[in-house]
Amino acid sequence: MIGYEKEKETNTKTERVKNFILAIILPVLLLILWEWNVSKGVLNGNVVPAPTTLWNTFLGLVTSGKLLEGLAVSFQRVLIGFVIASFLGIGIGFLMGLFLPFQKAMSSLVNILRPIPTIALVPIFIIVLGVGEATNISIIMIGAVWSILLNTTAGVMSVDRKLMELAYVYRLPKRDIIFRIVLPSAMYSIITGLRLGIAGAWMSVVAAEMIGATSGIGYMIMFAKSLAQAANMYVLVIVIGVIGFLIDKILQFFQNQVRRKFCGILN
Repeated sequence: MIGYEKEKETNTKTERVKNFILAIILPVLLLILWEWNVSKGVLNGNVVPAPTTLWNTFLGLVTSGKLLEGLAVSFQRVLIGFVIASFLGIGIGFLMGLFLPFQKAMSSLVNILRPIPTIALVPIFIIVLGVGEATNISIIMIGAVWSILLNTTAGVMSVDRKLMELAYVYRLPKRDIIFRIVLPSAMYSIITGLRLGIAGAWMSVVAAEMIGATSGIGYMIMFAKSLAQAANMYVLVIVIGVIGFLIDKILQFFQNQVRRKFCGILN
């Protein structure tokens, strides 16, 4: 079957080396091809700078402190917005999963608001809240909350009905049912929602900073665009992608721990 491979042990040193090589071989080939095309004049180096140029630009941004300063501002906004989205998404998601009337009452509102692109909300938030941190954090929160909410709801609703029936038979307190049955069963889905949510938050902060901020990595991209600094723009975009990748890997690690503990599934 296409895309299917028999499950096997992947924790051996040989397998780890093999997986690492497979993961980097395509990006390395693309970088080599990119550099070669720029050096041969196939690509305009002023519009699409060579990887070596981007590396030197990256080092310049790091040594000057501008990159770290911009990232620190963006990280702070993402953290605040993501924490708010997590509390709202998990809280409302639990209520929607546990109580059918509440789910029916909320479903129409959620399904109307969820498809609205985050970037379309930026002008509205600027008009209502003004240009400032409140707007940026609100946009980040909106960009993260839906994935967390929907995955939490799905996780709660997927709890084994037999476990719930057994809990009622033994008359377990509602607190024990939630924390000993529902929460462990839904944890994997919740972390999946958090992984998607942090990705949405990271994308949203860049969009918000491009339009309604005077600091942060999104603002730095727009500033580089206004000065026609193509290398700076490429570097900043790549940095955004790499950081998003690293954040996802960290959450994936915790998700795998949950999987081993509660699901009994080994990678």
